[in-house]
Amino acid sequence: MNSGLRLCDVAVTRGRARILTEISVRLQPAQIVGVIGPNGAGKSTLLGAIAGHIRHAGSILWQDKVVETARIGFMPQHCAVKAELSVLQVLLLGRHERLGWHVRGDDIDAAGAVLASLGLEHLAERCMSTLSGGQQQLVLLAQRLMREPPLLILDEATSALDLGHQMSVVDALKGYVARTGALVMIAIHDLNLAARHADSLMLLNGGRLVSHGPSGEVLTLPAIRSIYRIDAEVLNSPSGLPVIVPLSNQALFSAQEKTTL
Repeated sequence: MNSGLRLCDVAVTRGRARILTEISVRLQPAQIVGVIGPNGAGKSTLLGAIAGHIRHAGSILWQDKVVETARIGFMPQHCAVKAELSVLQVLLLGRHERLGWHVRGDDIDAAGAVLASLGLEHLAERCMSTLSGGQQQLVLLAQRLMREPPLLILDEATSALDLGHQMSVVDALKGYVARTGALVMIAIHDLNLAARHADSLMLLNGGRLVSHGPSGEVLTLPAIRSIYRIDAEVLNSPSGLPVIVPLSNQALFSAQEKTTL
């Protein structure tokens, strides 16, 4: 049986501050895992630790072995390309271990296919410095997909995108998982996007793993109210997935109540 990714008592401390506390979970391949939680919950820190960019206590294993960097595709929250490279050149750099000094026709074809999956084929010859932040974000995601890593870690890869491009990313990731059997972890703030398109969710708060499982089990009304500090309705869509409808901010409402007393 494929043992996938296993985290055991993962903790991160910076100075005297504990950022992550004893996170343990097992994640099987061939799925998209949405990592959700409010700002400061520890999402970026957790993904950075898994990717090997942040020192941590505890163990992180992939297929029962220490994770090799070469097997990870990591896209941090804030990344950009400042070099004067074309979009196609940036994608081909994603295969630099295999390319050497020679670019083969199948590498060009693979780059074209990835660009097409994200609706970017018209940008192939454009210089990266001329692209918007959202377009650069899509190109850098395409570069990670070019490497075909079995473990793909994305920190808010949809944050700067409009609805149409968000769906392009979702469709591309679903196709990638179906084709390669990879495990994709993506930090995401849009709860409805996460609920509808992730196979499972990890809910973090205060550096701890609150729950992990299907969206219907994780995104409960009590959890949303206590963790996100909002009043909301949780509706069931025809597909059986939860739909979150925010109603008011609990913290703001409480403050307004106090001023009227």
